[in-house]
Amino acid sequence: MQQKWWEINPDTLADTPFLAIYSDRVRYNIEKLIESVNGDLTKLRPHVKTHKLGEILELFKTYGIDKVKCATISEAELCALHNIPDVLLAYQPAGLLKQKRWLELIQKYPGIDFSVIVDNFEVVEVLSKLGQDNNQTFRLYIDINTGMNRTGIDFRSDWEDLVRRIIAMPNIHLLGIHIYDGHLHGTIEERLDKASAAFSVIRDKLYFLKQELNIDLKIVAGGSGTFPFYAEQEGVECSPGTFVFWDINYQINLPEQKFLPAAVLVGTVVSKPTGNTLCIDIGYKAVASENPLDKRLTILDDTHLISVSQSEEHMVLQNNGDRQYQLGEIIYAVPYHICPTCALYETVQVVNVQQDIMGQWTVLARKRKINI
Repeated sequence: MQQKWWEINPDTLADTPFLAIYSDRVRYNIEKLIESVNGDLTKLRPHVKTHKLGEILELFKTYGIDKVKCATISEAELCALHNIPDVLLAYQPAGLLKQKRWLELIQKYPGIDFSVIVDNFEVVEVLSKLGQDNNQTFRLYIDINTGMNRTGIDFRSDWEDLVRRIIAMPNIHLLGIHIYDGHLHGTIEERLDKASAAFSVIRDKLYFLKQELNIDLKIVAGGSGTFPFYAEQEGVECSPGTFVFWDINYQINLPEQKFLPAAVLVGTVVSKPTGNTLCIDIGYKAVASENPLDKRLTILDDTHLISVSQSEEHMVLQNNGDRQYQLGEIIYAVPYHICPTCALYETVQVVNVQQDIMGQWTVLARKRKINI
């Protein structure tokens, strides 16, 4: 790749702070994802939570990717607006307000195959009644908990009984199971060994269910950390999301995956309060700040700039090197966690291979509600 690929033609710069998306790198990452499953597009159900962009969905379609996973009803509506044929909401619709919104979305876009996860029979009963009252069938996946302990039914429990009860319910169509194991960290060998141990238990249960009930349940599994494992498993749809933009976290902790950073924070030096510090306009409102101060971004091309404090509109960097910075100088950085960073921006600036900003995309699904 070219040297200083991140530097934008100054004649096309926008006012900072902004998030720049490098279109050639996005395409590279999508192609690398497809290559990782040996071109078998049926194995791909990428998550849209990272980008929340209709233009990325359109890119998916040009590559033949026609299934996605999402985390909010707003994201699901964005997918419908862009005619993605198969949309899985990986967020259980608990509570009447979410259930009615979900029903309204399904009714508004009858040509889209919407599905949603559940992890208990109580929600299934409510959806069944809602479906009967509105002549609607809800397509479901059972959410399986393999140790993250955020949602789902324990993979070691008798979740087979939940399968039996669900398939007997009117206006309900059970499609399969959903697994997200974002709790798995460490080397690729450690991640894959732990994923494999849980998955072997699940596979055995699915085998006996098929023998007993004559059903063949689909499997949607994994995120970025366990993508290499599930990419090799027969009959599994993989749902990584961060690949499209990548970030410092995964560049460090998932070195086996050769995606490229495609999203860069662009800021400006706005003050030099002391001889060895400078302040840039990338505050809490410009980069995800859930991690410690030293794990929020990495300055490109200068490892001597270290974050020492941050507030809403400011970040102070200590300059431990010899390079001197001028007021108004442009700073480029890659976020540690791109998903919540992208959601901070109403629009992103799109950079072409000539390193010009060629336009902007609206991060439409950052909104909690689009129309529904």
